[in-house]
Amino acid sequence: MSLGSIMVDCAGTALTAEDRDLLRQPAVAGVILFARNYADPAQLAALTAEIAALREPPLLIAVDQEGGRVQRCRDGFTRLPAAAHFGQIYAHDPQAALAQCESAGWVMAAELRAVGVDFSFAPVLDVECGISQVIGDRGFADHPTAVSALAMAWRRGVQRAGMIAVGKHFPGHGSVAADSHLALPIDDRPLLALAQHDLLPFQHLIAHGLEAVMPAHVVYPQIDAQPAGFSAIWLREILRNQLNFKGIIFSDDLNMAAASAGGDYVARAQAAAAAGCDLLLICNNRPAAAQIVAAFNAHPAIPRTIALHGRAGALNWQQLHDNSDWLDAIRQLTNLV
Repeated sequence: MSLGSIMVDCAGTALTAEDRDLLRQPAVAGVILFARNYADPAQLAALTAEIAALREPPLLIAVDQEGGRVQRCRDGFTRLPAAAHFGQIYAHDPQAALAQCESAGWVMAAELRAVGVDFSFAPVLDVECGISQVIGDRGFADHPTAVSALAMAWRRGVQRAGMIAVGKHFPGHGSVAADSHLALPIDDRPLLALAQHDLLPFQHLIAHGLEAVMPAHVVYPQIDAQPAGFSAIWLREILRNQLNFKGIIFSDDLNMAAASAGGDYVARAQAAAAAGCDLLLICNNRPAAAQIVAAFNAHPAIPRTIALHGRAGALNWQQLHDNSDWLDAIRQLTNLV
């Protein structure tokens, strides 16, 4: 059985019978984990092993582990600083900031790989402008050059640990006040203004082989009336053709309030796929997930999603904590949280 195009969640710290039935559906590509799925590293390793054993090839397993306020696995894991901490250091000591940011990316990825998680939905590439309620200190900095440099350093660390990076939220969520989890943000700037500011970190990382991108549930009416995640102009014309992005496009969560612009749940999924999203997230709404999966069960698989799996040969939890690189990285990060 190949992987499908829908990523879903599961109920708790172990799979239920309902979870297993859903995850075996052909349309399912993987699982996104939340804080409710985590108790401690040993439990998480057991859960990911159970998920991996359900299918061949194994389902993708992902989590939001950015650091700061968005870190699903906490107790037992290294507490990671918010991205903005690195931007603050970068302002007076760029070299130190880049080294610490790379260490943070490596620690994040190495710890997740040690318990069987394939990737984190990170880094945030939004340029933080002091406007967004939901981005804030999740953004590295208020200047695209600093965001680009820090995100590249973070990705180097992630790659070294055997994990891909997912840049979000294309083309940029940092200049709108509304939280797309709760409302539909609108950014009235023209494409030229976006191209000279918000798009620059995406352009930079794409030029260096960024593996995946997640678009924003934000409307940019001077470019398209549809939110970016439902817009073929943004995803096919600009991201694919103009920026030459070759990787995987994830939708943001189709259960978010801003996603209602796409219609009912199945219509949202179909609209996102038609616009150019390869993998579709539906979280915290099991009835909606079941509807979307049923509607997509006959859709063809996407073979290149296999490249999103974490690299084989990761250190296990004990080996990682005995590793001198891990100990050095932890010392670098100790005073940042």
